[in-house]
Amino acid sequence: MSQEKQLPHDHHENEIAFNFLCANIDHIEDFRIVSDIFKQLGDPTRLRIFWLLCHCEECVQNIAAMMNMSSPAISHHLRPLKASGLITSRREGKEVYYRAADSQQTKLLHIMMEQVMKINCQICPK
Repeated sequence: MSQEKQLPHDHHENEIAFNFLCANIDHIEDFRIVSDIFKQLGDPTRLRIFWLLCHCEECVQNIAAMMNMSSPAISHHLRPLKASGLITSRREGKEVYYRAADSQQTKLLHIMMEQVMKINCQICPK
């Protein structure tokens, strides 16, 4: 094999696959970004909020009412979701509305969640 990295054992891997893996395994910052996103979704409350916001745009008070939680508790969970880029917000007067970010990553996470939970979403376009 003609790769830059040499492994202690040569198991006759596919050289193209091996070179691809070696070229990308050291992109630590990329893995850190993915890890941070999964950390945010590792909390069941944040996961529920994210799932809800994949389907609609809502204010803190409505999210709190839907989830039987206080507005400050919801705000506490919205901050890291927004910081990670999973959700966005817009202000209309004194009210702030939240929704899932319009990105390929959030769409994939939404699809994955619904497949894992075996939810056949009736309101999302296929």
